[in-house]
Order: sequence, then structure tokens, then C-alpha cells
Amino acid sequence: MGLFGTKEEKDDKFILQLIEQSKKTHETIAFLEHSLEDDSASKIEHIKNIIREVDEIRRVLIDDLHNTFITPIDREDIYNISNALFDMVDYALTTAEEMHILKVTPDDYIRNMVTLVRKQTEELQMAMERLSKNPRVAGEHTMIVKSLEKEVEHLYRKGIRDLFDTPPTLEKLPQLFYMREVYRHISNMSDRAEEAANVFGMVVMKLS
Repeated sequence: MGLFGTKEEKDDKFILQLIEQSKKTHETIAFLEHSLEDDSASKIEHIKNIIREVDEIRRVLIDDLHNTFITPIDREDIYNISNALFDMVDYALTTAEEMHILKVTPDDYIRNMVTLVRKQTEELQMAMERLSKNPRVAGEHTMIVKSLEKEVEHLYRKGIRDLFDTPPTLEKLPQLFYMREVYRHISNMSDRAEEAANVFGMVVMKLS
């Protein structure tokens, strides 16, 4: 056994860390989905608590990268996937915070987009879990993530169009901009899922 353990232990360590982070990412988005109607400060605090756990996973992973010379997949890929997953939970927090501060009531576009992002996290988690033994199957899950992102983008553009389809009154204009801002945060969350999927797809190509 070398300074940093056997090759199998190193393989397990980094893959398991990504799996753990993907699970926490899914937990965060699923909580956001099921608590959209909840405007309490405790909801935001709960998301912050999960994010602290995700951030610790990411910090340990990055520190392990600094201490390990040989990794099961490229170091940059591990780093970029981890960061994209962390950005997703960060956007979940900003979405919840803005809805709370700006008094935005969720509409069907918000509900449907968040549901699609939650599905993206499920696919990313399954991709992580299948990478070691079934990399091509993992790759198929990343393609689903990319397909879901297109659905989110379609809803985002349709939602923006519908917001301003009828010329708003001066009194309603601020709320429309608030709603658009929430749409944008959810769209960005989905974009980060696609980014993780893109990096993951390259990982699969290298392993296949």
C-alpha cells in the first residue's frame, strides 16, 4: 500500500465522493420542489444546512485531489463536476431566497421547471452510480440530463413570453421582473446540470 492507499481505494474514494455529492444535490432540489409553497424562513435555513454539508463534501474532495497523484478519472473532470453540482444547490438557495424576499408566488412555470431540474439531479446521480461498472449506461443518463435542460429552456422562454404578452400596468411591472428573475435562477440551475453532464460525457468517452 502506498502513501495514499491502493488504486482500488483511490478509485472508490473519488467516485463515492461524487455519488455522495450528487445525492445531496438531489436532496436539495427535491426539497425545493416540495416546499415551493412554503414562504417561511425555516425553509431557507434548511437549504442552507444542506448546502453546508455539500460544501464540506466538495472541500474534502478538492483537498483529496491535492493529495493524490493518480485519480480514476481526470482531476479536472472531477473538479468541474463537483463545482457544477455545488452551483446547482447554490442556485436552489438563491431561488428560495428571492422568492421569499420578493414575495414571488410559484406559478406553473416555476413548478414545472423545478420538477425538471429535480429529474436532472436524479439522472446525474444514476450516472455517477453506474460510472465504474457501466460507463456507457452512465453516458445514457447524461444524455437525458441534456434533453431535460432543453425542456427547461423551452419553459423558461415560454414563461418570459407569457409574462409580457399583455402590456402590464405600472403597478404590476415590478412583480413581473421579480418573477422573471426567479425563472432565470431556475434556468441557470438547469444549465449547471447540463454542464456537469457535458463533463461527465467526456469522462465516459475516455473510459469507453
